[in-house]
Amino acid sequence: MTKRNAGFTVIELIFVAVIFGLASIFFFTQKHNLEVVARDNTEKTAINAMYYSLEEVYFPANKYYPQTINSDVLRAVDPALFTDPNGKLINTAGSVYTYSPTNCDDNKCTGYALKAVLENEGEYVKYSKND
Repeated sequence: MTKRNAGFTVIELIFVAVIFGLASIFFFTQKHNLEVVARDNTEKTAINAMYYSLEEVYFPANKYYPQTINSDVLRAVDPALFTDPNGKLINTAGSVYTYSPTNCDDNKCTGYALKAVLENEGEYVKYSKND
């Protein structure tokens, strides 16, 4: 009479659990990295949209830069882009977006710095062309 084994040994089950655990760690690490890159790219896109609207639309029409920016000032920019991925409006406490005008007189400025604090790369900065 032969003895028949029905099932897995404890070693086999532990091995499968370890492999599954390592695969899960790798998956969630890569998922997190992809989400960070996506947020950084979203922030760069928003800064670029504001920058090009300031340089190609606002400045040529007015010959100066505004002291503050929002969807009323930069009408060519999607209003959602003024809100960072954390839900904070540009230049509000905790926002990763900042607009810093320079050399302002009577709400008319000669330059600016437009920044986003990225998670992977530090600051992404665009400066005015005409300062």
